[in-house]
Amino acid sequence: MKIIIDTNAQTIEKLDGGTPPAEIDLYSDEGFELLSHLWLKVGWNQKYTYTFSWLGVPVIQLPDDMLRMQEIITTLQPDVIIETGIAHGGSLIFSASLCEVLGNGRVIGVDVDIRPHNRKAIEEHRMFKRITMFEGSSIDPDIVSQIKACIEPGETVLVVLDSDHSYAHVMDELGVYGPLVTEGSYVVSTDGFMRHLTDVPRGEASWKDDNPANAAEDFVKDHPEFVIETPAWPFSESSLKQSVTHWPSAWLRRIGR
Repeated sequence: MKIIIDTNAQTIEKLDGGTPPAEIDLYSDEGFELLSHLWLKVGWNQKYTYTFSWLGVPVIQLPDDMLRMQEIITTLQPDVIIETGIAHGGSLIFSASLCEVLGNGRVIGVDVDIRPHNRKAIEEHRMFKRITMFEGSSIDPDIVSQIKACIEPGETVLVVLDSDHSYAHVMDELGVYGPLVTEGSYVVSTDGFMRHLTDVPRGEASWKDDNPANAAEDFVKDHPEFVIETPAWPFSESSLKQSVTHWPSAWLRRIGR
């Protein structure tokens, strides 16, 4: 696809293969969504998300997605937030700090490799009082058993999957952690935007199918207790309806048992 931006005429001309050219108003919802999609691709390639920290700890997330996560945590006020994938620990600290502000909740993190310097930074952080970490595969039965043992009956559970983003691994995680999600809460299958990155320099052609969004979409076909449902924005004075996100088809809301 080729796009031509004319700031004088305030238009975007979209040329897509053999289809007739489409002219879009630059200052429109459609124009914003088109430019945002391109911005996300270039930003991902340039490692834009590797430029942020939360309370002193690196956090590799798109700020838009973090704010949307804050909205759902504020609304749900979960007792337990399970996060697969720890990296530097910024996401754990982010979730724990929201629990601290809300006066409720704790965070369980699991990663196949918690590097010593990252573990040290997390354990020395003032939010560590609300964090428990496990080292090992997120789908290892022993690890899963230990995580389950941390959850008390009747607690509200939110799950965020952010470890190995391959289709197979995410499907396994959904099968393991989906049953832990309480009705009305979510399991969030992050980073499905991978399927739009097949043509960028750091992307891979295989990501067209091998990605978390495809896994989530296939999972709900066989699990009617879940629906893919992006949470409604609690505040909006905009005509926009689509989030700027790395997490398409990510929010799987549990609607039944």
